[in-house]
Amino acid sequence: MYAFAGINTQGIVVSLDPHLDFPENKDNFRKFNDLKKKNPKLKTLLAVGGWNEGSSKYSIMAASPVLRKNFVQSALKTILDYGFDGLDIDWEYPNRRDTVHGKADVDHFTKLLKEIKEEFLKYSLILTAAVSAHKKTASLSYDVQSISKHLDYINLMTYDMYGAWDPLTGHNAPLHKGEGDNGVDRDALFTVDVAVEYWLKSGCPPEKLVLGVPFYGRTFTLKSTNHNGVRAPVTGAGINGPFTVTSGFIGYNEFCSKLHTESWTRRRDNLAKVPYAFRDLHWVSYDDPQSIIDKVEYAYNLNLAGIMIWSIETDDFNDICGRGKFPLLTAINDAMYRYTGVSTTTPSSKPTNYPETTSASTTLALTTTTTGKCL
Repeated sequence: MYAFAGINTQGIVVSLDPHLDFPENKDNFRKFNDLKKKNPKLKTLLAVGGWNEGSSKYSIMAASPVLRKNFVQSALKTILDYGFDGLDIDWEYPNRRDTVHGKADVDHFTKLLKEIKEEFLKYSLILTAAVSAHKKTASLSYDVQSISKHLDYINLMTYDMYGAWDPLTGHNAPLHKGEGDNGVDRDALFTVDVAVEYWLKSGCPPEKLVLGVPFYGRTFTLKSTNHNGVRAPVTGAGINGPFTVTSGFIGYNEFCSKLHTESWTRRRDNLAKVPYAFRDLHWVSYDDPQSIIDKVEYAYNLNLAGIMIWSIETDDFNDICGRGKFPLLTAINDAMYRYTGVSTTTPSSKPTNYPETTSASTTLALTTTTTGKCL
């Protein structure tokens, strides 16, 4: 998935960075789709939306038959012109944030997906959506059973469960209930398994649900070095990555470099099945190869469609941490092979001249075969 394109006030899909995307400059739309020359089985999707796009433009577009038509036709033209295989809708979020039409967004979103899918079927194009994970928030935004009818895959954003917006430390993407969660009602937990259970119980078929895993960590500043565990008091965001430069956020490649060169205390929450680390007043929740393997196993055991990554450029692609190139992506591929017996395309076979993008994500979809599942 190439992230992101956006829309204008007429609902027309537009580039958010023409200098990167278009042929007269960096030409990354073409470079991205040229990856299929290396792997003919690769499917490429254009993602539209994202956090920075907000909700209001999409709320307005989805409410208007004219603007929905503009969106569908312009998305289709961009996809066909540049050789994408489909579209990922990342409206964050219907009936939330700066929404214009509120609760009506829920039905409008379903209608939008239906109209896109009807047009895409003519061209055998793929339609997916990135969706909010937790029941408390997802229940405000989606008619799960209805949108599932029109989507090929539903990419569950099972990360950002806790972050610098919270008064206490917490895991970015805990698989299960963990340290500090004693006495918390299950429905109130912010965990991967609770999120998955909600989507499945709400009517999303497991074969369409894709589990999101983060290739980044969330950072905090502790109030005191005497309290450095899970649910320790914090004063706000922690360290930034030197390249991602985002408050409270650090790429895995950026943080593993710090672990490699600085003195950090590493811990693993064996209940939540994720690691964390601290140094002085700095506290970081992140995923490592083992925690990601645990999530692949969890997805496999529930017959989910596969794994979605946010985002591939924050893997350790230069082997600065001594685990080899692409340790997180390799962990996913190795786990897929372990559970399915089907070989996968490994990072070493990927081209070295990745196109420059502001961000990107990869979906590894599991489909039914004679062995049960494969990439």
